[in-house]
Amino acid sequence: MTPVWRKSSHSGSSGDQSDCVEVARLSGNIGLRDSKAPDTGHLILTAESFADLIASVKRDELNI
Repeated sequence: MTPVWRKSSHSGSSGDQSDCVEVARLSGNIGLRDSKAPDTGHLILTAESFADLIASVKRDELNI
């Protein structure tokens, strides 16, 4: 099955707003990749790890 990559509808299409990640379902896991460099590979997370990541982002806990 070919993954369907998507990015947030909040992402823009130019300037600073074009820097974002894309996500896709990958055989029971979640894939993350750089939308500007999709051919460089992707990170694979379990659904639980992805949910934990999103929760941490929403709580502003990443210190980035």
